[in-house]
Amino acid sequence: MRISEGSQEILEKLWIAIEEEKKDKVSINDLGLDKQSPQLQELIDDKLVSISDDFLKFTPQGHKEAETAIRRHRLAERLLNDVLETKHSVLEENACEFEHFIHEGTEESICTLLGHPKVCPHGKPIPPGECCLKRKEVGEPVVSALADLSPGQGGRIAYILSSQSNEVQKLVSIGILPGTSVQLIQRYPSYVFKVGNTQYAVDKEIASQIYVRIEIRNHTDVSSDLPKKGWRHRHRRRRGWIF
Repeated sequence: MRISEGSQEILEKLWIAIEEEKKDKVSINDLGLDKQSPQLQELIDDKLVSISDDFLKFTPQGHKEAETAIRRHRLAERLLNDVLETKHSVLEENACEFEHFIHEGTEESICTLLGHPKVCPHGKPIPPGECCLKRKEVGEPVVSALADLSPGQGGRIAYILSSQSNEVQKLVSIGILPGTSVQLIQRYPSYVFKVGNTQYAVDKEIASQIYVRIEIRNHTDVSSDLPKKGWRHRHRRRRGWIF
């Protein structure tokens, strides 16, 4: 259901008051509303809320709509913070605008891309969606940092998260691009991974910046891919890189 942005914000405020602030009753004054507000009237006409003695109450459909709105808002915050590195000073404002452009299919794609996050950047819980439940049932592929994979796990690079643009450029220059297949070979003493027929070794800091859309499969035996005795590492001057 598509409702106006103002009405959606009322639903979000009401949901937070009931579900997170644990208020038994929420009045229109608690939400700073006017009883004649057109946004409030829209919610009543659409049978999303009911009002009695100036107290608001969700209908079952209204509660579901509010929870979805909260989910989209907090996923928008997560995307803006984790991938687009939006400044915290404008994160909330941008998320409020961005959430209204997220449709159901896009919402699940964003959630899967981010690895089904459980909390927003402010630590507030993100209500799970169908994609999160599906993940638990059938092991749907998710996105995870390379540093969190087990040897033998792999997939395709989803995105590179780094506050240093030169780090991203370095990764791109050696062919580590979104969409590229990658497999982790070992975790210690450095993170060794394979892209095509080439192996790279990086420290945990850099491995934590490469996010991989995991392919769900049995872990393959990677012992034959481990560096053999006499395999040389050429250390670069820049910290964290070994080839």
